Amino acid sequence: MAGWVVLVLGSGAREHALVRALAADEGVDAVVAAPGNPGIDTIARCEPLADVTDAAAALDIATRLDVDLVVIGPEAPLVAGVADVLRDGGFLVFGPSAAAAQLEGSKSFAKEVMAAANVPTARAHVCTTPDEVDSALDDLGSPHVVKDDGLAAGKGVVVTDDLDEARAHAATCLAKPGGRVVVEEYLDGPEASVFCVTDGTTVLALPPAQDFKRVGDGDEGPNTGGMGAYSPLDWAPADLASLVVARIAQPTIDEMRHRGTPFVGAFYVGLALTSRGPRVVEFNARFGDPDGQASLARLRTPLGTLLHAAAEGRLDEVGSLRVDPAYAVTVVIASQGYPAAPRTGRPIAGVDAAEATSPDVYVLHAGTSRDADGLLVSSGGRVLNVVATAPTLVEARDAAYRAVEEIQLEGSHFRTDIALAAAVGEVAIG
Repeated sequence: MAGWVVLVLGSGAREHALVRALAADEGVDAVVAAPGNPGIDTIARCEPLADVTDAAAALDIATRLDVDLVVIGPEAPLVAGVADVLRDGGFLVFGPSAAAAQLEGSKSFAKEVMAAANVPTARAHVCTTPDEVDSALDDLGSPHVVKDDGLAAGKGVVVTDDLDEARAHAATCLAKPGGRVVVEEYLDGPEASVFCVTDGTTVLALPPAQDFKRVGDGDEGPNTGGMGAYSPLDWAPADLASLVVARIAQPTIDEMRHRGTPFVGAFYVGLALTSRGPRVVEFNARFGDPDGQASLARLRTPLGTLLHAAAEGRLDEVGSLRVDPAYAVTVVIASQGYPAAPRTGRPIAGVDAAEATSPDVYVLHAGTSRDADGLLVSSGGRVLNVVATAPTLVEARDAAYRAVEEIQLEGSHFRTDIALAAAVGEVAIG
């Protein structure tokens, strides 16, 4: 029996990780990425796609190549309804509809669904005026948590003790067309990421990971899209994934189905593990970057088989996910000036040398391209993600950082403390 042809939409490290895992599935004959990136180009076919939110162009590629499954990577095309157009065109799609993707596209909508599903989360106020913001900040106290209601690529949240900074961020968000902000209660405790795969009814959780959102060591500096991650979390409850499914993911997915907007795709639950138990920080409608890469690195259930079953509504036939007991660590190499003003167009060297340091290390391309001479150059804020797996967390960290040292990119920076606190047993709940 012939295998599937899978089309992956997107161009970042998340998509590189997905393509890599899909290509390793014996049930998958071919993987195509649109637009892909230079790293993906070495393991799959890349098709030009100027704008991943261009549903007509995506439909044209899927039709021309007669693909069996479309996997949508980033959040922007999901919120823009690309999945809807592809489904209407007769294609199997792993990725939620525009209506279901509002769980990520609107934080106020996500809060409304959580309330209806009785999901534990932070108290919050949705604000549309500076006066409402001031009232919410006063009610919830410090530290202040102010979130842009819409998509902000992981950079729409400010957590601060400085009232003026909180107000300034809120003002920036409110100044956008239809601007709204969510002011939340601060949640204590370490954060964790749990990625679920769902067909709208059945929910399966990948192994939990922890993400490092701030740009600098010691969680200093501004929020980013993520500077590194690791999995598993030895300090977390052993049953965290099943607890999240039972208490959070399944009730949310059930609520979405009852509303007539079933959620089919990757469902991210961002948690704070507080002294009062897990509380939802946010939902996303896709795999994370880089925390999703740490989780995917440990998944041994064939990814194509898993995502195809979800897209067809057959996830209950898959059974429990198979997970490697090894540890995975992901370290992000970022451009000079990231996140405020990243420098791009600079030559990159040493990727092959990095991967040669260990058979259990690989490099995912996040923001790379080829210049006019075919040389690999930086093209984004986060440029490369180095992933290492090993029998222990200490060994996985060491392997990742040995590989990172082989990569040359002028002015680049990375955090040196990814998974360090966990490796020395300094992460605790409550």
